[in-house]
Amino acid sequence: MTRLRIGIMGAGSIGAYVGGRLAAAGEDVVLVGRSWLADEIAAAGLSLQRFDGPVTTLAADEVTFVLDDAALADCDVVLVCVKSAHTAGVGDALAARLGRADVLVISLQNGVGNGEVLAAALPGHKVVPAIVGFNVVAESPARFRRTTGGPIVFPDDAALRPVAAALEGAGLEVEMQADVVAAQWTKLLINLNNAVIALCDTTTPGLIGDADARRVVARLVEEGLSVLRASGIRPRRIFGIPIGVLPRLLRLPTWVVRLVASTQLKPDPRARSSMWEDLTRGRRTEVEYLNGEIVRRAAEHGLRAPANERVVALVHAAEEAAQGPPGMTPAALWAQIDEACRAH
Repeated sequence: MTRLRIGIMGAGSIGAYVGGRLAAAGEDVVLVGRSWLADEIAAAGLSLQRFDGPVTTLAADEVTFVLDDAALADCDVVLVCVKSAHTAGVGDALAARLGRADVLVISLQNGVGNGEVLAAALPGHKVVPAIVGFNVVAESPARFRRTTGGPIVFPDDAALRPVAAALEGAGLEVEMQADVVAAQWTKLLINLNNAVIALCDTTTPGLIGDADARRVVARLVEEGLSVLRASGIRPRRIFGIPIGVLPRLLRLPTWVVRLVASTQLKPDPRARSSMWEDLTRGRRTEVEYLNGEIVRRAAEHGLRAPANERVVALVHAAEEAAQGPPGMTPAALWAQIDEACRAH
């Protein structure tokens, strides 16, 4: 098999982790990212850890990390890992850089519409949506910790098998599924908890262990499920159970939820959401592409999603305050969500 040259466009937490794993496995990889990470890698190398495994550290000279996306011009595959708000700009940039029509572009992003945005900017290229089923948090300097299990999900397409083989060779689980749209929506429903972790300044285990936090997530997911029913989309199972059961599961006693989580989810004790990391670093979040997507799709079907509307407003207020995660108690957040739903 011909060796692929793989580009990572947007080497943040997911991009650096996936690209670093590929580089550690001997793949030909170039990472395009921010200057702060380039400086950290130059000083300390790139360290990668899964919560149930050892740390892998690459020396600075073992990582090709650049600031200029011109380095992607000779790649065979480009994995797009930027935040959703930057997708359109990245599509335009790639259109100017990718001279060959046979370059494969794969979206490894949150949300459900990024593949379409990239495809519109890159006519003639094969653009593929994919799903990253795990979470990664950034720990300085240049250390990225994977905090949950889960595969990278690709469409069942023969053209993607060489990429899947490279990722599997790097120790990443890959699944090929016929219906990636359903998988994307399922991931979006799960990601509705990201805002709760960010607003409450808590961890994934902290959310699991708090009944009020779980009640918030249950309400957010219920609204999402209503949107999917109206759209005719059937989400996939999660952790072996229909996702429609998730709101009921979240409302069970804490000891039951913890038991299920310990056998199915197994989160790292320090696991947090990317939205929490964005607020911590003073960046705009992806709330409009997660909870906001539910709000917009609900409106298209003449529905309302008041819980998700309130969460979007609270996250935007935290962004404007620029003081990091606001640290709301789960009880206070639930009171806000309950008020919004009663008013509706």
